[in-house]
Amino acid sequence: MVITPFQIAVPDAAIADLHMRLDRVRWSAARDDQSWVSGTSVAFLQRLVDRWRTGFDWRQAEAAMNRLPQFMARLEGVDIHFVHQKGVGPDPLPLILTHGWPGSFMEMEHVIPLLTDPAAHGGDPADAFDVIVPSLPGYGFSSAPLTDGMNTQAIAGVWRALMAELGYDRFAAQGGDIGAGVSTWLARLYPKTVIGIHLNYIPGSFRPLLEDHQKLTAEERGFLDRAAAWSAQEGAYAALQSTKPQTLAFGLSDSPVALAAWMAEKFHGWSDCDGDVETAIPMDDLIRNIAIYWFSGNINASLDLYRQNRAHPLTFAPGERITPPLGVALFPHELPTPPRSWVERVFDVQRWTPMPRGGHFAAVEQPDLLVDDIRAFFRPLRRV
Repeated sequence: MVITPFQIAVPDAAIADLHMRLDRVRWSAARDDQSWVSGTSVAFLQRLVDRWRTGFDWRQAEAAMNRLPQFMARLEGVDIHFVHQKGVGPDPLPLILTHGWPGSFMEMEHVIPLLTDPAAHGGDPADAFDVIVPSLPGYGFSSAPLTDGMNTQAIAGVWRALMAELGYDRFAAQGGDIGAGVSTWLARLYPKTVIGIHLNYIPGSFRPLLEDHQKLTAEERGFLDRAAAWSAQEGAYAALQSTKPQTLAFGLSDSPVALAAWMAEKFHGWSDCDGDVETAIPMDDLIRNIAIYWFSGNINASLDLYRQNRAHPLTFAPGERITPPLGVALFPHELPTPPRSWVERVFDVQRWTPMPRGGHFAAVEQPDLLVDDIRAFFRPLRRV
């Protein structure tokens, strides 16, 4: 495997094409321009697009992203883009962070310095990590898989190969959203390699298989009811992306405004923002994330990961256990989260931390809270 340095460099022609498309948008009418009830607010999206057209500077954003040490590696027929930031401390622990949808590797920009150089941010240098942040296949600047089968289990194998190539025989893993699924598969497949995993989301397909004598608790039944109600009200995106993503991809590949609408709805609905998404995620950060998807040209592949995962859910045999320890940070505006007893049917839960605020995009919304919990969870595991 050859690992090469990488810098983001979007061609001028791609930027010009984007602006041409933004200039020619045809707006959808709505009875209430401000409302988010039936989808993305027209007024909000018009403001986002106006900022994207006239105020957002991609070259400035590109230069800022390129201050991160980025690399490219060819693994399983896919070019994997990743950040690799070495830690500053006596014995940094390798930690691979995995993002999800509709996020990107830049979800981690605020936690990377806190994790790699804790002393520079009021922490203990003994808590330092070497941080690796890959872009999922078909996301960001990683290339798209050319065949079926690149689900979260397969991605875990790619991550294991990447870490081995970087010289890490044992390491830690952390993730939310799709990244939680990848991290879980890492622990399940490589229990002697992964010292522990920390999650800020429990994968939606996670299901322990109950034996005949095992009964659900009232709290567990309540969770399953809440999850079903949420899916009925909010899950149309997942149903489409996990069944017919290619049809959706035609529109999102052709129109940056359609892409922005599809993604902004989730940032608004899943963040702890009390209806004003910019209180959780600044407008330019939203635009930058959407632009990363746009310039990748891999929108179909990013959506198709849902289809791949639907065909390979995270289910378990009766009595099956994941042995590396688990820590969970519970942010109050997260999607429906199972109770600890449900998770403990499979995992060795060693830390379970209710958070005072924050939502689905924890690394963006509450980086300090997330990092404090990651440090605390892995601190005793460094000695194992």
